[in-house]
Amino acid sequence: MKKTIQTDKAPKAVGPYSQAIEINGTLYTSGQIPINPATGAVVEGGIAAQTEQVFRNIEAVLSEAGYTLANVVKTTVLMQDLNDFAAMNEVYARFFTAQQPARSTFQVAKLPLGAQVEIETVAVK
Repeated sequence: MKKTIQTDKAPKAVGPYSQAIEINGTLYTSGQIPINPATGAVVEGGIAAQTEQVFRNIEAVLSEAGYTLANVVKTTVLMQDLNDFAAMNEVYARFFTAQQPARSTFQVAKLPLGAQVEIETVAVK
């Protein structure tokens, strides 16, 4: 059975979608952008600060569903500028220290609310 996941510890959806959907022991998170859930604003400070906030948001959604980053098997990273890849990757590596998930990374023309990075995950129990 499909279950919708929602937590106030991560930003509310900025459109008609769920923060995550769980089905058959697999959690699919929507792309998280660097919105501070307490303020509703995109964090400032460049790609490193934004990537850090994205991971805080991802961890909140995973936790609400009973998952952790250790359960993540695939990520998709969308970036406004791949010239920021090294700085994003440095933060990313702090969150995935063992058994890193598969990953795809793309440069896109624009992200919601002017964000520099968006990350979605697939996690399995």
